Amino acid sequence: MAEKVVVAMSGGVDSSVAAAILKREGYEVIGVTMQIWLPEMSGDAHSTACCGGSSEIEDARKVAQSLEIPHYVVDFRDLFSKMVVADFCSEYCNGRTPNPCIRCNEYVKFGALLNKATELGARYIATGHHARIEWSTIDGRYLLKKGMDHRKDQTYVLYRFTQEQMKHTLLPIGHLEKERVREIARELGLPVAAKADSQDICFIPDNDYPGFLSQHISGVIKPGPILDTHGRTIGQHKGSQLYTIGQRRRLGISAQKPLFVTAILPEQNAIVVGDENDLSRPMLIASDINWISGTAPEQTSRVMAKIRYTHNETGSEISPLENGRLQVMFKEPQKAIAPGQSVVFYHDDITLGGGIIE
Repeated sequence: MAEKVVVAMSGGVDSSVAAAILKREGYEVIGVTMQIWLPEMSGDAHSTACCGGSSEIEDARKVAQSLEIPHYVVDFRDLFSKMVVADFCSEYCNGRTPNPCIRCNEYVKFGALLNKATELGARYIATGHHARIEWSTIDGRYLLKKGMDHRKDQTYVLYRFTQEQMKHTLLPIGHLEKERVREIARELGLPVAAKADSQDICFIPDNDYPGFLSQHISGVIKPGPILDTHGRTIGQHKGSQLYTIGQRRRLGISAQKPLFVTAILPEQNAIVVGDENDLSRPMLIASDINWISGTAPEQTSRVMAKIRYTHNETGSEISPLENGRLQVMFKEPQKAIAPGQSVVFYHDDITLGGGIIE
């Protein structure tokens, strides 16, 4: 009998081609679209979400019909709201900048969906992420490697993977360049072959963070002081929760040179601004560390580290601290290190793990 695999179909080209590849390889493919957020939940009935909006469900259904595979919709809205959206709002209230895609992968895609796949009798789940899972006979464990198309690599948002999750996960397009993915979609006549990639966070229409937060945590948003790096008040902000480290726009301050948010002080409801040089930091402390191998290094190690999804990696030295925390010392100072974001560690193409920046 063919191995059964549940493919997370978002209605995009990557997950659609992932399903097609697995069917071609002889798997019994079941398409599942996770309904995690609806446009009206963001106060914008005209927007769509990358997972579970009506147009995404319809696109996934059309692809499944084209591939002649069954397609189902599973309702994870309550879980997503509790584990992702509530955390997103809470972190901003605490002056931090979270990455909701990482939590969604950890708790929804490779948590709840894997459980659902097991209920359906499937051995595997699969997604359209640009990353690779390989078994190392030398190490006796699974490795998470960067996607072959490094421009589209998504290992940064997958660093919470466990060995058990990787044992039951397939990433069929990780060895392909993005353009080849689209070529396959065109060759198969898939209706999403020309569909644009999703760029925004699914539950925030038009990437309007302040607008979303103003709606969902309006009771705690209050004006407060904007301070310079010497602690002097030089302006007033609209709510410290509406700003992130490195932000330059919407400060409302006239200055001879560009000003950036360099710190957020939630206890004082204040933000601190400075020039571009004030954004640089030589090190950070991280907690809630996940090592994909399952084993933490016992001594200081040299790695490449990435502090945001869009940042380049940089040479770093990591040292274990008490309570499972890490000190990360950079070869060159890094700009706009934001508490709440993740720092992810690499050795060549291998993702070692990462943690939350404190």
